[in-house]
Amino acid sequence: MRRMARRKLPRIAFDFIDGGADGELCLQRNRAAFERYCLVPRYLRDVSRRDQSVELFGRRYASPIGISPTGLAGLFRPDADLMLAAAARSADVPFLLSSASNAAWEDAIAIAPDHVWFQMYCTRDEHINDDLVRRAREARTRVLVVSVDVPVNSNRERNRRNGFSRPFRMTAGVVLEALGHPAWVLRYLRTGGIPMMQNWKPYAKTGADAASVADLYGTLTPAPMITWRHMQRIRQNWTGPLVIKGLLHPEDARQAVRLGVDGIVVSNHGGRQLDAAPAPLDMLPAIREAVGDRMTLILDSGVRRGSDVAIARALGASSTIFGRPTLYAVAAGGQAGAERALQIVRNELDMVMTQIGCESYQELDGSYLWAAGHGMSQPQGEYARRLASA
Repeated sequence: MRRMARRKLPRIAFDFIDGGADGELCLQRNRAAFERYCLVPRYLRDVSRRDQSVELFGRRYASPIGISPTGLAGLFRPDADLMLAAAARSADVPFLLSSASNAAWEDAIAIAPDHVWFQMYCTRDEHINDDLVRRAREARTRVLVVSVDVPVNSNRERNRRNGFSRPFRMTAGVVLEALGHPAWVLRYLRTGGIPMMQNWKPYAKTGADAASVADLYGTLTPAPMITWRHMQRIRQNWTGPLVIKGLLHPEDARQAVRLGVDGIVVSNHGGRQLDAAPAPLDMLPAIREAVGDRMTLILDSGVRRGSDVAIARALGASSTIFGRPTLYAVAAGGQAGAERALQIVRNELDMVMTQIGCESYQELDGSYLWAAGHGMSQPQGEYARRLASA
């Protein structure tokens, strides 16, 4: 899917999906974390039936995977956000729709009301923050996800080299390279150029074009003044399941528990913010130890295969989500591409569970892991006690 997307997209668009911050060491670290673990099979077990379903916030989904929030998807293919929503509905998994999407989340929820969660960034305007929560509530959004790991725009060097910034710098080199991808250029021109960020249009002046709305978004975010006080306000205004995305420190996880947050997406923003950040998989056991069974933990960043989903579960994750695979896929093949990407990971997880002798995703724990340099792994503390009593 990545190779297909690279062929179909101009460099300025492909690098926005593919790249990370600074020297992109965090991207490598996210993948290397999974490579330190092996899954040790147990044979002579009846695994003729496998169950990889998982319950998240009161609803059971078919697989412990989902689609991470990915902004500006409409730039890579028109209506990509709606295609991702439909693909999530088809696979019966969650789709965390980004507030930086091009589709309005009300439209995405109309397509997949049981599968679309809404991800928002807090802005510099508290009235807009309150209004985003109100809109999510009135649209009957199942889960509200607040990303907190973008206090400042990061140094994404590929974007700067390509002119992917506000305002866009469509240099002669960028235009010439884009002409090598005529199908994308035709769609771009046919749909009027840069797509509208629909979720932010209500806060712009009447008649504002897509560029003006994007500029407004750039003045409202990032918001480095956001603190736990703002999260407390959201918790008071939102009665449904509330998830914080982007926490990596165990003490922050404990604070989220104290605030009454229902879940955490353990994530380093896919390596796109702090290049020196640890891999979420490496922080997952400590965070699980910190929160025990009081919190749903969803792992994001670096997940590429079904075996990654199994490893994350064995280390304490409730489920996993990923963004680049489905973004490559929808860019390459539309809704069918996104559905295929989800199917690949689901099929791989089923094969892995069969191979290691585990009939239920819920039963995956540290006893299936062998860590390089550490031997067999075992769940620790509260997580171990929860597994023992399950």
